[in-house]
Amino acid sequence: MTETIKTESVDPGIRLVTIDRPTHRNALNRATYTALMTAIGAAESDPDVRVLVLTGADGCFTSGNDIQDFQDMPEATSEAPSAGIVYLEALSGATKPVIAAVEGFAIGIGSTMLLHCDLAYAGRGAKFRLPFVPLGLCPEGASSYLLPKLAGAKQAAELLMLGEAFDAEIAETAGLINAVTDDGSALDTALAKARAIAALPAASITTTKMLLKCGSATAVAETLKIERRYFMERRRSPEAQAAFAAFLSR
Repeated sequence: MTETIKTESVDPGIRLVTIDRPTHRNALNRATYTALMTAIGAAESDPDVRVLVLTGADGCFTSGNDIQDFQDMPEATSEAPSAGIVYLEALSGATKPVIAAVEGFAIGIGSTMLLHCDLAYAGRGAKFRLPFVPLGLCPEGASSYLLPKLAGAKQAAELLMLGEAFDAEIAETAGLINAVTDDGSALDTALAKARAIAALPAASITTTKMLLKCGSATAVAETLKIERRYFMERRRSPEAQAAFAAFLSR
């Protein structure tokens, strides 16, 4: 356990990781990213873990990057990218199944990380948003590649360019989640799917995941790299700095 996440084995073969910063709507700071990367690495190296389930505490998945932490973050470079980008690369490269359970907010990276989960379920009242452009930024997490592939070019452009909030039904049609559940039931659904996967031959599951991803793995890795460069440029821009300041002055 860390100060910002909780990890527990809830059933044989299932590791539950809960983002736990409820006073910040589970916003992700550097410590949380590091803890999540550690949790992924631990699950990957533990032969007893068959499935990883990600969720958030107190009915909220995550409100995205902690803006104060993000604004104060030391300058990232292509050689030393930000903790958020390294986390997304770790999540994208996970070889074991990852299932997300979303309630409440899934903002920014809270939405883009779902593109790298194998399965995802959300309560009916969940709210999603990709607010990169309104914040003076640009897409991250290979969302500029994966979202058009899942949602189609027109819907992806609408979600990424306008950066408006959208509901769980739209998240389902856009391919961010598998299904909408009753509010408060996303984790139960995710755990039920995790139990079903954990009961199947482990090597068959990991091979199937590899085969599902191998066709796009190179494109995803390349898009992550390209987005990283432009995202870092935009983060330093006057527009982004003004947006961060306006957000923090609320």
